[in-house]
Amino acid sequence: MELIMQQMPIVIGALNVGFLQTLKLFAVTLLGALPLGLIISFGSMSEFKPLSILTKLFVWIIRGTPLMIQLLIFYFFPGLVLKNNIWGSGENGRFMAASIAFIINYACYFSEIYRGGIQGVPRGQQEAGLVLGMTKTQIFFHVTLLQMIKRILPPISNEIITLVKDTSLARIIALQEIIWAGQAFLKGSQGISGAIWPLFFTAVYYLIFSGILTVLLGKIEEKLNYFR
Repeated sequence: MELIMQQMPIVIGALNVGFLQTLKLFAVTLLGALPLGLIISFGSMSEFKPLSILTKLFVWIIRGTPLMIQLLIFYFFPGLVLKNNIWGSGENGRFMAASIAFIINYACYFSEIYRGGIQGVPRGQQEAGLVLGMTKTQIFFHVTLLQMIKRILPPISNEIITLVKDTSLARIIALQEIIWAGQAFLKGSQGISGAIWPLFFTAVYYLIFSGILTVLLGKIEEKLNYFR
C-alpha cells in the first residue's frame, strides 16, 4: 500500500495527460460527425438514385466493419500502399488519422438516426408547409427539424456515451489516450512495472465522464419535453 501511495502522483499525472487526449478525440469526433451525419442522411434520402445508392452503400460498409479495422486502414494505407504518409509522424499524425476515422464512422451511424427522425415526421406537415408557400428549406428548419430533434435525442445520446468508450480503440495505432497511459505501467513506464491497479483508475475516469454526460443529456431531453 505504501508503494502504491508513492506511485500515485506519477500514475495520476500520466492518466490526466491520457484523459486530455481522450477528451480531445471525443470533442473533435462530435464536432465533425454530427453535421457530417446530417449531410450523409440527405444523400441517403436523395431522389437522385445514383447518389442515394452510393451513399447507402458507403454507410453499409462503414457500419458493417469494425472501427478498429477502419483505424488501421486509415492510418497505414496511405504510407504502405500509396507510399505517401499524409498523416506525418508522431502523436499529431496519429491523432489526425484517428479523428478522421472516428468522424466518418460516427457520421454514418448518426446519419441513420437523422434519417429515421426526418422520415418519422408526418409527411402531411411538409405538404401543409408547401400549401402555405414555404420553401423546402424553410419547412425543414421550421417544421421538420424541431420535431426531429426530440425524436433523435435518445439514440444520439446512446451513441455519444458509446463514443466515450470507443475512444479507447485509438490505442491500436499507438495514440496515447487514457487506457494506453494506464496499460503502460504494466509494461514498464516512469520506473513502474507490472502494476495493474492503474487500469482500475482508468475505469473511474470513464465512469465519471459517462456519468456527467448522462446527466447533461438527460437535462437536455427534459428541456425538449414540450415537443411531445
